[in-house]
Formats: sequence, structure tokens, C-alpha cells
Amino acid sequence: MISCRACAENPPPWDRALAVVDYAYPWDTLIAEFKFHENAAWAHAFAGLMHNAPLVGPALDDADVVLPMPLAPERLRHRGFNQSTLLARQLCPHKTLHHALLRVIHTAPQSSLPRKDRQSNVQGAFAVDPFQRERIAGKKVVLLDDVMTSGASLAAATQALRRAGAAHITALVFARTARGDTQP
Repeated sequence: MISCRACAENPPPWDRALAVVDYAYPWDTLIAEFKFHENAAWAHAFAGLMHNAPLVGPALDDADVVLPMPLAPERLRHRGFNQSTLLARQLCPHKTLHHALLRVIHTAPQSSLPRKDRQSNVQGAFAVDPFQRERIAGKKVVLLDDVMTSGASLAAATQALRRAGAAHITALVFARTARGDTQP
């Protein structure tokens, strides 16, 4: 297993993270097409690659629930769909809870901020729906997103899931930015 130096020095709140591809060419271009140009058809192809990646199938099989990263209502209205929800529906429809994890604060897009400001930008931005807490408490959760850059959004969402009593959280993303500071 490979872990990055930053994670070794400051462990993230999730139990493990899985990524399928590096967020680099051609994947960054295809993800942008999927996410920003209303090409939702990419969800099927990306989900197929994800499901066949090492460790992803077993993580999904072991999970009690799969939670897509939520978008703020304003961003969802503008985009017309949540790319993480589309991926979750393709990967594991029978375990996906679409509205258990909520985006309760509309924040600036993470991509518009320098890395050092991203954690504070999403602090407190997520919460578990109080009517769904029993479906999270004591459960193994897969938290699904399309891309992980700094990990700030996933960390903030994971903290909300921890407060709701999630027993184990696997962060699963299609693409992860390469940091260049990985070590065995």
C-alpha cells in the first residue's frame, strides 16, 4: 500500500482512500467533459473502470452504504446533475443513499482557491440528514467523489459522517491529483 508523506504526518479522517486514475491527461479532460459540459454519459464508463480497479469491488461489497458527495443546491441547479450521484448509481445502486449526506453551506468552488484555503472553505459545509442518521451510525460507508485534489471536501464530509457515528469510511474517487510525494 502506498501512502503520501502528508497523510503519514497528518492522517486524514477517513480510514482509507482509493483512487482509480491520476488526475492528468487524458482523464482531466474527460472528467471536465463529464462534469462541466453536461456529458453525463461518462458516468457509465468511469463507473466501469472504478468497479474493475483493485480493491474497489471489495470495498463496495463490504460497504453498508455508498454516499455520493453532495453539491450545494445552487451548484446542482446550475449544473443540472451531481456527477458523484451518477457514479454512485452506476457503481452500487442498491446501496446508494442519495440524500443522507447534505451540503448545508454553499461555498466557493474548491478549484478556485489555493490549496492552503480549501480546508477552511468547506469547514462545516456538510451534515448528515437527521432522519438518515440511523442508516449511517455503526455502518461501513463508502464516500464517493469524482476527483480528490487537496482532500479538503472529503475530509469535511468525513467529519460529518463521523459525528453521525459511521464506523468505517472509505473515500473512493475516480481521479486523484498526483502530489509527487508518495512513498511505500
